[in-house]
Amino acid sequence: MRTVLLKNIVSEGVVSDILIKDDRIAQVVPARTQTFDDIEVDEEVDCTGRTAVSGFVNMHTHAGMSMMRGVGEDIAFHEWLDRIWTIESGIDEEYVYHATKVACLEMIKTGTTTFNDHYWHMPMGYKAASELGLRSVHAYVICDRNDPQESERQKEQCERMYNESKSWGPMATFAVAIHAIYSVSEPMILWAAQFARERGLKIHIHVSETRKEVDDCLALHGVSPVVYLDRLGVLGPDVIAAHTLWVSDEDVEILGKRGVTCVHNVNSNLKLASGYKFRYNELRDAGANVCLGTDGCASSNNLDMLETMKTSAMIQKAWRDDPSAMPLGEILAMATVNAGKGLGLEVGKLETGSMADILIVDTDSYHFLSPGSFEANLIYSAHSDCIESVICGGRFVMRDRVVPGEKEILAEARKAMLRLNRI
Repeated sequence: MRTVLLKNIVSEGVVSDILIKDDRIAQVVPARTQTFDDIEVDEEVDCTGRTAVSGFVNMHTHAGMSMMRGVGEDIAFHEWLDRIWTIESGIDEEYVYHATKVACLEMIKTGTTTFNDHYWHMPMGYKAASELGLRSVHAYVICDRNDPQESERQKEQCERMYNESKSWGPMATFAVAIHAIYSVSEPMILWAAQFARERGLKIHIHVSETRKEVDDCLALHGVSPVVYLDRLGVLGPDVIAAHTLWVSDEDVEILGKRGVTCVHNVNSNLKLASGYKFRYNELRDAGANVCLGTDGCASSNNLDMLETMKTSAMIQKAWRDDPSAMPLGEILAMATVNAGKGLGLEVGKLETGSMADILIVDTDSYHFLSPGSFEANLIYSAHSDCIESVICGGRFVMRDRVVPGEKEILAEARKAMLRLNRI
């Protein structure tokens, strides 16, 4: 058993000592109230002047898009999607591996310790995340585009990859992704949901991202995407629905009643002009579990969860004409404890028994030099470079802003990107 002791670190406003045993938080006690002489501590870290925060959880991203920033700027969503699918037709496993390592590097630097990925060649995503020490969920993406032969191929591949995932370590989880109702046939939607539920897996799906998606579903099925999925029996507390941006009162009621995890991806939605009136209050009050994600770098251009928190809150306040909308405690919960609930992981809390995913924040800067709360200064004033060190699963994955092997990761990624430039 490996033990780490974080001394004199502020936790929940109290100067504390945090004892980590293996991958769990063993104790959080006020500093100088308890000695640890009877415990064999492998490493003691003096965190005076630092504050502990739970690691952020990115609940919807496409990590393999990290080297596609700027490839489809200033174009409408469906034109952008066609552009992305053209590019993706030319990528391979090696490309996804290196691109995901770049994404993991960025996520560590910006305080994400767990990410919920939705991308192709998912074993490579797992390999990259495990090498950098991040906690991750990797979904096999179902996207048959109404092609029966492709449906059968994906069924076989999904089952094979699921069986292979049984050898994964405790930091990674297999999930099933249904790309969207417009890209997956109804029989495959039903097959994917059944496959996941028979094995206790999460279901990750894009839902009601654009007005066109809703209009097309109304024209084809006579109901909204949310109602359509609910009639198919897909929606439930095991479903992680990305975007849920264009939702009616009926949709909100269904998402809440089914206990769906709804993921707001504000920067991607803003940049692609998909919309901005995410119905946070309504979804929360209906009983949905609301979280945050960045989406992929081809649309959001970065994986910075602090930026996502700030923008999400400010847009809510603006369109609702209500400065009290999405208050600090709730926005931070969306990026931590709510996400843990959605993934079924004991992450997002700095308390005994929780996973030891901890950010060490340096508050010795002008961003924190005010009588305002730490949460206000962190979310509205600071930038992610205030995150000095990152612990994931009880182990340091970044110390003093240094991630091991960073230069090598970028060098190998540049080589892999040369092929992308030819697409």
